[in-house]
Amino acid sequence: MEERLMSAPVLFAELDCAEGKLGRITLNVEGTLNSLTLEMVDLLQAQLDAWAQDDSIAAVFIEGAGEKAFCAGGDVQALYKSAVEQPGGPCEYAEAFFAREYRMNYTLHTYAKPLVCWGHGIVMGGGLGVMAGCSHRVVTERTRIAMPEVTIALFPDVGGSWFLNHSPGKTGEFLALTGASINAADAIYIGIADRFILSEHKDAVLAGLQRQAWSASTEGNHARVRHVLRGFAGQSLSASPAGQVEPHAATIAQLLDGDDIHAIIDQITAQDTDDPWLSKARDSLAHGSKLAALWIHRQLWETRHAGLADVFRAELQLATNIVRHPEFAEGVRALLIDKDRNPAWQYSASREVPEDLLDTFFTAPWPANPLADLG
Repeated sequence: MEERLMSAPVLFAELDCAEGKLGRITLNVEGTLNSLTLEMVDLLQAQLDAWAQDDSIAAVFIEGAGEKAFCAGGDVQALYKSAVEQPGGPCEYAEAFFAREYRMNYTLHTYAKPLVCWGHGIVMGGGLGVMAGCSHRVVTERTRIAMPEVTIALFPDVGGSWFLNHSPGKTGEFLALTGASINAADAIYIGIADRFILSEHKDAVLAGLQRQAWSASTEGNHARVRHVLRGFAGQSLSASPAGQVEPHAATIAQLLDGDDIHAIIDQITAQDTDDPWLSKARDSLAHGSKLAALWIHRQLWETRHAGLADVFRAELQLATNIVRHPEFAEGVRALLIDKDRNPAWQYSASREVPEDLLDTFFTAPWPANPLADLG
């Protein structure tokens, strides 16, 4: 029985504290870098809902099993299978996954109790959606974050349209278009993480949280979490890595200056630079789907003033239309299935994409949005 429980894809525990309890969630599929499946999304949703109503649970700590990753994203291979088995859609598994994943993300963003995310190792895609939705987001010296969806013809979803639009200047759109990798310092700078704490302090952080005498005051409990994390962040300050985004902010602003997305793509991909970070970003966009670059840009533009619930509804509309289109399946095939890294994109340049085709991705594919009840 114990062995079966320990092999579950998500582990749940209730840790006794000085007063009250701390909920503990462990994403537990180390072999796939804790990538989210529909089953895991459903397990998370059910437990978060239960703990929200349980007065004995004061706060929740979310982590990934192992040292390599918090969560490397969604199970893209399962989404691919759904897309190729039901070309043109509806793609039942993929569309159910997105709808339930985004609902879970919304639950995280609006959760009243403190949610502490230990964002250690690789944090990508769906993992970033989980981390970004938490109220207390910790990153470490080994945190590696990326939103490389342009390389598989998807887009930074799971709330990316929300948090990237709230990043400083043009940095969010640059990261979305290029899939550039960032570290802990960058995550704090762009607003998707709150504290840098060395990974060696993890057990001590948990012990510190368990020493708390939690109260019925949610506000007071958030303050207790901040107090614990602040202490360990202070001890870790000198080890914080140098970021890439802030030092390049002026260059990013220059590259993304203007309203013409085709010109912006040209400016990024035509860079003559020996800067390794900018070079890698340039090459990712150059080799990525130009159709995807256009829907990434338009999605960010159309949601720039949207509320959180509307953001998730817009993301579900776009994601549903994308998985029904062959560009997505081709991107996943080239990068993750056949791994030839030679996708046959539908268009070689963004200017070739017909405007009316792009419009179809922003048109509702169903009579009612499955997330209509959010908010």
